[in-house]
Amino acid sequence: MKSNLSRRNFLSHCAVCTAGLTLYPLVGSSMNYYMPPVLSRPKVKPVVKTIFAYPDPAGPIWPNIGYDFDSKVSEYKQKLLASCPDVDFRFMSTMIGSAEEAKRIVDEDPAVDGYLYFLVGCLWGNLSETLAQSGKPMIMVDHLYAGSGEFLTAYSWAHRKKLPVIPVSSSDFNDVVKALSYLVTMKMIANSTMLVVGGTPDVKLQETYGIQVKGIEFSEINDRYNAVSKKEAEAKADEWIKRSGKVIEPKLEEIRKSAAMYLAMAGVMEDHHAQAITVNCLGGIYSEKMVCAYPCIGFMELDDQGFVGACEADQRSTITKLIMNYQTNRPGFISDPVIDTSKNQIIYAHCVAPTKVYGPDGPYNPFQIRSHSEDRKGVAVRSLMPMGAMTTTIEFDHQKKQTIFHQGVTVENVDEDMACRSKLAVEVKGDIYKLLNEWDQWGWHRVTFFGDFKREVETLSLLYGFDMLYEA
Repeated sequence: MKSNLSRRNFLSHCAVCTAGLTLYPLVGSSMNYYMPPVLSRPKVKPVVKTIFAYPDPAGPIWPNIGYDFDSKVSEYKQKLLASCPDVDFRFMSTMIGSAEEAKRIVDEDPAVDGYLYFLVGCLWGNLSETLAQSGKPMIMVDHLYAGSGEFLTAYSWAHRKKLPVIPVSSSDFNDVVKALSYLVTMKMIANSTMLVVGGTPDVKLQETYGIQVKGIEFSEINDRYNAVSKKEAEAKADEWIKRSGKVIEPKLEEIRKSAAMYLAMAGVMEDHHAQAITVNCLGGIYSEKMVCAYPCIGFMELDDQGFVGACEADQRSTITKLIMNYQTNRPGFISDPVIDTSKNQIIYAHCVAPTKVYGPDGPYNPFQIRSHSEDRKGVAVRSLMPMGAMTTTIEFDHQKKQTIFHQGVTVENVDEDMACRSKLAVEVKGDIYKLLNEWDQWGWHRVTFFGDFKREVETLSLLYGFDMLYEA
């Protein structure tokens, strides 16, 4: 057997070639003939060199003479190990505040993914600044009333130099845990795989993020589509119809074709151990190189499960969705926006959107099964998303080394037959006229997430070396 033969392929072959066995029919009956795809996020841990820096407590210092730094360090270690099972910590302490000590620390562990630097007290040397210049992400933590003086001066210097340093000056230890989550996200991205169906992989994605990007021919999707069992496609289609609030244009057979398309995409992702897939859907359908159905509702399903399905072989939007998926555990909504200045609104429009906008563990919102808008064919989705919610809309651009950003509050699921099926109207936070200014530089697509993620986007941009562009 080929090493990459998936469970789905294996059981499909068993069903055909082992008529004397009853395993597959029994499994099919108990699962209504539907096998969920075996997809998973990368199981990796960032290696984080964790440095506790503090002075000799014998003299007059902050917080006070004779302070028990060792007990505080022990407390920090226990909290880190209990709170961050997804991090591989390498602990050390130092009472030397020199640039030479920083260089020694960097040189002795060159393969670490980043640094967690606790100013348990002030050393007042060049240790902080030299560590910040290592080129790797660093989280700088102030032990309040003990390390504050050096923390404030060293961090502000690093910020001015645009170095990848995350500041934590907080009485809530969860803020340290949150800062470490960015290093987990970056490690997961660097160990993920994106599939580009019917498009040319962007090699700069791997250079920037470390992610593996694989080009897939339409024929691989076609072969998978043709191999999907009728009963599996029927079961998945029935599930969507039951969950949907309304089926409008598509016939039952079209919905079953779209279910087979979803299973084909999931199967190909399973084969390649991928977490994201983007398809040149319009090019494949209109050229008839992709003989299956529109992938819109299949993208919805992948997004709702905590993975990424993305339209039009848009690799920039796909990586944006995947990064934020890992960081916030929420799906992104790719759209072709429309701006209505009279209402101070931007309307995000596309024929696919998630129906679990708060992530796989959140509630479903209602959706309708519609046809694809432009040609009135196939199956698409009108997702009726929550109102009164803050949204964050962005694109990470690895070519420009910039991140574009705006926010707004949801006000309407627009019911209009023109343009794409899902149309989410948001009241813009900022200047609606300024929001008109960047489209020739950035193209039409934007990716919207439910939640106020300004701090998360700014931090990820800093760590990847991107400048922020506030477009509203």
